[in-house]
Amino acid sequence: MNTLHHENPPSAASTPADEAIFTAARESESPPLPPEAAAEPVGQLTWRRHESRGVYPGVARDYAVYVPAGLDPAKPASLLVFQDGRFYTEPEKFRAPSMLDALMASGAIPPMVAVFVQPGDLPGNAAQSRGNRSVEYDTLGAAYVTYLLDELLPEALVGLNVSADPAERAICGMSSGGICAFNAAWERPDAFGKVISHCGSFTNIRGGHVYSSYVRLTEPKSIRVFLQSGANDLDRPAGHWATANFDMAAALRLKGYDSRFEFGLGAHDLRHGAATFAATLRWLWR
Repeated sequence: MNTLHHENPPSAASTPADEAIFTAARESESPPLPPEAAAEPVGQLTWRRHESRGVYPGVARDYAVYVPAGLDPAKPASLLVFQDGRFYTEPEKFRAPSMLDALMASGAIPPMVAVFVQPGDLPGNAAQSRGNRSVEYDTLGAAYVTYLLDELLPEALVGLNVSADPAERAICGMSSGGICAFNAAWERPDAFGKVISHCGSFTNIRGGHVYSSYVRLTEPKSIRVFLQSGANDLDRPAGHWATANFDMAAALRLKGYDSRFEFGLGAHDLRHGAATFAATLRWLWR
């Protein structure tokens, strides 16, 4: 089972070097970070605080904006939005800014602004409480993506020239953040045309187990989707995460989506996702 991955049409193939990266990650329970994560980032990562006045009244959160060095203000930059943003900035575990720098320097991806969004803290809770996380991430519908587009991103991107083309805008997350990322693009494919879901919770936490059926019964939307899970992903009363991701991958394939599913030996964590992140971005922006 550990060698299985979503078979993609020839047009969705990666380079031989990236295929070797994907293969190696499938075969390890704890694959290492890729070379692109090695250097210190040279752009500016700025953490801020935002309180919702509309969709989630009184719910505040931390978020960070990463602006790469030398960004040309005259040219619209691509956009990548992360849920559980601190997971993706941790120096020992993921190092997304470093990987973005390396990929931009090599020309593998275009100049890109990244926004790292934390789950909301309920009023009265300590910072980083993640108290509103499940409401935001696991709830189906347009509420969270409406919050991003109408409240947080207009503040986060002030003074930055960011593309409005959904093909240049991606959204990423892990676990509940993974289904959240897919849900955001599903609801607003005009705003996000690319999705990265690491160990996505397409399970019955707040009804997310129906998503594979939604995909099968709905005309395809203009989104490109990367899914990842592992043989040691969660098995809980809400569902079996690996099976749920296989179901999603099969539904996407049936409907002809430009999609890829990477399945390995890993657990419910970001090790596999981090090891393949540079290759994932090259695949998304190929």
